Amino acid sequence: MKTIWKVAAAAGALLVAAPALAQNADGGTHIRAAVTAGTMGIGPEVGVRFNDHVGVRAAAGFLNTNGTAEADGNSYDAKLHLQSYGAMVDVHPFGGAFRLSAGARINGNRVDVGLTPGDDVQIGEEDYTAEEVGRISGRATPKKFAPALSLGWAGQNRRGFYFGAELGAVFQGAFRLEQFRSTGTLRNDPAFQAALERERVSLQEDVDKVKVWPIVQLALGWRF
Repeated sequence: MKTIWKVAAAAGALLVAAPALAQNADGGTHIRAAVTAGTMGIGPEVGVRFNDHVGVRAAAGFLNTNGTAEADGNSYDAKLHLQSYGAMVDVHPFGGAFRLSAGARINGNRVDVGLTPGDDVQIGEEDYTAEEVGRISGRATPKKFAPALSLGWAGQNRRGFYFGAELGAVFQGAFRLEQFRSTGTLRNDPAFQAALERERVSLQEDVDKVKVWPIVQLALGWRF
């Protein structure tokens, strides 16, 4: 919650300070507000382009979606929760719409995984009944602070409607799976706990392959 207020305060300060800097002529300082959508989620973006070559912006993204994850033949339900906040410095090397950006995200993204077998199932290479297993659940999270780099298109430095696009990466590292939990009759059994850990490690090995989160984001907004 503190993070949300910090980002909101930064965005508010940006909007309050920008009008004092704004110039009437195109090519001067302009503030902008937009809605963005893509791999970072859906959310607001506010920014200031101080001149044809330099700007700053703050953004937040939110999205929940469902999927699956595989571990030793078991298909886990996976719920992805996107929630991040960040700021970028934009450089327009040619003074036009093209930009190069660098910044960072405060990362609240997570993946909740779960398995509720309807029959006998193999966990950590051992066979168990559905009653012994119950429901297995776990959570995976990346690094909380992650640098980001991108390139994009943000329209000309003038008042009015604009369309933006951004491609890049957030260097958040792999999602780290927490210890699996079980609601079954063997949930306190040491041997079953060891099998759960082998299951978690197997799934973690697949998760470790993804260490960079892609940025593919579109924006629709208005430049004042």
